[in-house]
Amino acid sequence: MYTLYGAQGAGSAMVEIALQWTGRAYEIVPAASWEPGPGLDALCRANPLAQIPTLVRPDGGVLTESAAILIALGLEHPASGLLPEGPAERALAIRGLVWVAANCYAAIGVIDYPERWLPAGADEAAREALRAGTRARLYGLWEQFADTFPARPFLGGEQPDALDLMACVVSKWSGARAHLARARPAFSELLGRIDRHPKVAEILERHWPG
Repeated sequence: MYTLYGAQGAGSAMVEIALQWTGRAYEIVPAASWEPGPGLDALCRANPLAQIPTLVRPDGGVLTESAAILIALGLEHPASGLLPEGPAERALAIRGLVWVAANCYAAIGVIDYPERWLPAGADEAAREALRAGTRARLYGLWEQFADTFPARPFLGGEQPDALDLMACVVSKWSGARAHLARARPAFSELLGRIDRHPKVAEILERHWPG
């Protein structure tokens, strides 16, 4: 079976949903870089960067990076609906997945860990200034995403796909949902539809109760 390393409220939620769509057996190993223990030790053996999500395939191969995991699962399980069937639609979905990963997900890493991007000895004022500037950049990126990838009524068309999963989960961090409710209300409504979709809601509720 697949083995998914992840944590509550983390990016592993989108991969957990994707695995359910494939119908394949999987187990979840609780692990995160901020929680020392056996789970983290096992994660580091699979992925020395200790990133979550990390997915170990049934054949022992390791998949990392959320977008790459979703794309790989979609290609391996074409009936899952993770990727569109049509070449043009599939190309757009893959573009969107990498877009969110390279832009929004990357900005959240700066907000959460500003010390990684500042010289040694930088004080809290410098960290907060970096957070504030990056947060403003993140919100602008989400606005651009909303303008570039319209709902039809989901990003994947009539049903949500991998791009919907990534947008839904990554937008839950760093205040993006509250900003989008004001700046892009139609896109905010889309995110709510994804949250409530029967193929998504149960796992989301476990990760973000209420």
